Formats: sequence, C-alpha cells, structure tokens
Amino acid sequence: MSDSFIHPKALVETKNIGKNTRVWAFAHILAGAMIGQDCNICDHTFIENNVIIGNEVTVKSGIYIWDGIYIEDKVFLGPNVVFTNDLRPRSKRNPTEFVKTHICYGASIGANATIIAGNKIGKWSMVGAGAVVTKNVPDYALVYGNPGTIKGYICECTEKLNFENNAASCLCGKNYSYKEGQVQKL
Repeated sequence: MSDSFIHPKALVETKNIGKNTRVWAFAHILAGAMIGQDCNICDHTFIENNVIIGNEVTVKSGIYIWDGIYIEDKVFLGPNVVFTNDLRPRSKRNPTEFVKTHICYGASIGANATIIAGNKIGKWSMVGAGAVVTKNVPDYALVYGNPGTIKGYICECTEKLNFENNAASCLCGKNYSYKEGQVQKL
C-alpha cells in the first residue's frame, strides 16, 4: 500500500491495494476488499468487504460496490453506476451469501447505468449511459436502453463492428467472427 496514493480524506481499511493505485477523497474501502494495481478510485465511492477489483480499473465518483461483485482488469465504471447484490431485499434481513455479479476484462459501463445482481458483463462490452442491465451481456456487445438490449457489437478500440458473412474487420486492424450470438476476436 505504500506505493499507492491514499487521499487524507479517504477511509481505507484494507491493506490489499496494489501499486500505483490512487484513492481519492471521501472514498470508503472496507477491510476485506482487494484492489489491484494502477486503479483510480474516485471521490464519494464505497467498496464493501467481499469485492475484488482487478488492475487498471477506473471507478468514477458516486459508485457503491457491494459484496459479491468481481471486477476484472481494465474495466471502466462511469459516474454513478449502480450495482445491486440482493434480488429480494428486505430491511434487517441479510442473506447468508449475496448474489454474484461479474464484470469481465475491458468492459465499460456508462454513467448512471444500473446492473441488476447476478449478471455477467462480457469482455470488451459497452453498456450505455442510463441502461438497466437485467440479463447477461455478451462479449463485445453494445447494450443500452431500459431494459438494456443489444444494439450491435464493438471492437476493443470502441468502434462499431459491421458484420458481413459472419466476419468483421475494424479500422484499427482487428478482425472478428460472429457465430450463434457470440463474437470472437481472430
């Protein structure tokens, strides 16, 4: 933790913070949380105990990351993204285990999107601002709306992919295939 920056007005109870991670004012991170290297945890965030955050993750302001949420490397979370971890919440009744949510490598979630507990956000996918995600998001999918629906597929560089004969080439030089609702980089 000595190789990371912790703002004096942040409350960081965990010792599990990677090298070069920055935690800004008014963030509160509980003791059981694990945060990787080169992350940026912005103001007014809260991270519970049973949370794992990978390397090079950006957590913008106003985000609460609850028990049971696993975030892989290179994920971007826009301002005020909302996570849930209980599908049937009641006051003063805590489940023995919270529903798991998985945000995969390189995914981006736009400002004010809501991710309902138990869903998987696929690698390099993009969830648009304000979307309400009620089911799994496939790899490379572009999802927006309420409820969030697939509006297309995107490259790792964020350009929209146009498939012809189940193949797409991006201007950046990457090539993809599409088969049975799945996109794969070639």
